[in-house]
Amino acid sequence: MTIDGKIADKTGSAARFSSASDLTHLETQLSQTDGVIFGASTLRAYGTSLSIRQEELLQWRQQQGKPPQPVQIVYSASGNLDPGARFFRQPFPRWLLTTQEGSHLWESEKHSGFDRIIISADSEAQNLSHLYDCGLKRLAIIGGGKLIASLLAEDLIDELWLTLCPWILGGVTAPTPVGGEGFLADTAKRFQLLSSQILGEEVFLHYRCVR
Repeated sequence: MTIDGKIADKTGSAARFSSASDLTHLETQLSQTDGVIFGASTLRAYGTSLSIRQEELLQWRQQQGKPPQPVQIVYSASGNLDPGARFFRQPFPRWLLTTQEGSHLWESEKHSGFDRIIISADSEAQNLSHLYDCGLKRLAIIGGGKLIASLLAEDLIDELWLTLCPWILGGVTAPTPVGGEGFLADTAKRFQLLSSQILGEEVFLHYRCVR
């Protein structure tokens, strides 16, 4: 995020202000997961997702008995996604978490683009429990802010990684890491700082949720 707490500009376009070091850092974190979840707006903004490309990370996953790539899970109630996006040509397994109505858009296609379609449950806890039962024990949530807010509301996020980038975007409509309606002060989620590192002009922060 920028130093004023924005993850995109006021139009919600893809964030291009982080460095190559931040991209490497993100790839390293994702390599340790079984699945990566993100909302439809995140996919629409970028059109792609990050695959594991570093040879040492691929070797580590092989040594751990993991497939080369974590499952990429798009969380979209409407299922309204562009089948021509480069995401659907990238070399990783793709799942869709959606509503019954959203699933029809893809089940009716001859080639859906998704290896698995999961109908969303009544709560985020139920959704994550189902993904766990599918073999996804460690998950990374990479956006957007509305999805992260819904998971925080149910106390489902254990750790938080933030990269502070030396930019200011400003604006009341520019999205932040946590969207939604927000929390009151007495229900705010508290985190403990585990580590911090300055690399170039960026600050890498790692937090753990305090329960």
